[in-house]
Amino acid sequence: MYRNAMKQLLVWKQNCERKPLLVYGARQTGKSYLIRHFGHDEFNDMAYFDLEANAAARSAFDGDIEPKTILRKLGQVQGKPIDPGKTLVVLDEIQASNRALASLKYFNEGLPGSFVIAAGSLLGVAVKREGFSAPVGKVETMTLRPMSFDEFLLALGDETMRDDIQAQYRLSEQYVRHDDALDRYWAYLLCGGMPEAVAAYVADNHDFGEIRTIQRNILDLYVADMAKYALPTETARIREAFNSIPAQLAKENHKFQYKIVHSGGRASQYAFALDWLETAGLASRCVQITSGQLPLALHENRSAFKIYMADTGLLGAMSELPVETLLNPQLRGSLDLGAFTENYVAQTLTASGHTLRYWTSKSDAEVNFVAALGDQATLRTATPIEVKSSDNVRSRSLRAYQDKYQPQRLIRLSTKNFGREKDIESVPLYAAFCL
Repeated sequence: MYRNAMKQLLVWKQNCERKPLLVYGARQTGKSYLIRHFGHDEFNDMAYFDLEANAAARSAFDGDIEPKTILRKLGQVQGKPIDPGKTLVVLDEIQASNRALASLKYFNEGLPGSFVIAAGSLLGVAVKREGFSAPVGKVETMTLRPMSFDEFLLALGDETMRDDIQAQYRLSEQYVRHDDALDRYWAYLLCGGMPEAVAAYVADNHDFGEIRTIQRNILDLYVADMAKYALPTETARIREAFNSIPAQLAKENHKFQYKIVHSGGRASQYAFALDWLETAGLASRCVQITSGQLPLALHENRSAFKIYMADTGLLGAMSELPVETLLNPQLRGSLDLGAFTENYVAQTLTASGHTLRYWTSKSDAEVNFVAALGDQATLRTATPIEVKSSDNVRSRSLRAYQDKYQPQRLIRLSTKNFGREKDIESVPLYAAFCL
């Protein structure tokens, strides 16, 4: 399955001043598959080592971690020499070896321009752990997230639909296959972007029973990781914070409340748990801003925030979102889809590189997301993005934001087709990736 991150890998390869590449991402987002695919397509030779499973490869980092010594030992492990100028060296599950992580610094200094990629599940958590040496400034980094909706379309073989959606977004003209695209969107809301779930959807005639089994297995793996990569005293609170996300988003006000995690819960008890979930790539934080003026980072109120799941399909599995009801147009209106829709947009914006922020006014107006969209040289104020789960739309909050900051664009995401309503851009939910 094609991943947009392949473009980043190609840019890295073509840069003659490349540093070792450190690939972050939650478990099961497809890091190993992507890197192997890249290695097979772009290199004549690839030396792949899973440091968690391969004890001999781990032992190559014992003692001297001078790059040539390490490559000589790794060559012995795989049974043939490694040419650093031609071979892609992949150190997967690098969090299993602190010395392997530290060695990236010496690859950068001792073998500049060599082709070294390191990746790992819970890598961010491992880097933050006491005793782990993060090679700050000596590596490039990339984060692989769950598949976005445009990647989902490519997996389905709908490249034409993806291209058409992008064209209609630029033109702001109605899309003739709007209903078909919405059907794909509803399926994605259930399936999400975990590659194994997407592969099952493509291969097994859209069997959501199997997909839900895959999603629950992934959730079980995440819970197991909490026990493996956190102290026993921390594990329970991380799990409580994680399990509270559906209830947090089900409230009318989606602002995170510690008392929802546990009766009487406080920030002093659970703030570290949220940091852990973010670092592990399992959740994303959306911070309140007090002003739409740029730069937005100056106006963050970090004590007020929302927490979204990294994958909308996993959120649906945790929430037991009924498959048959969502896929039935006559029954869909009975569901409260606001939380899932917001989570989908948060996931999409994050995949596009945007920092998640929302805006509220003193008069209770709230804009779901605010982002600096467009030409940064001419942008006067950030763009408000209103999210609606259906075609019943109102724009009181957008108007409140407009009155205060006069943005160049007003965007509303909903199930309505492309178009304009006065000065508001109507963008279908399935086109959120175009932002």
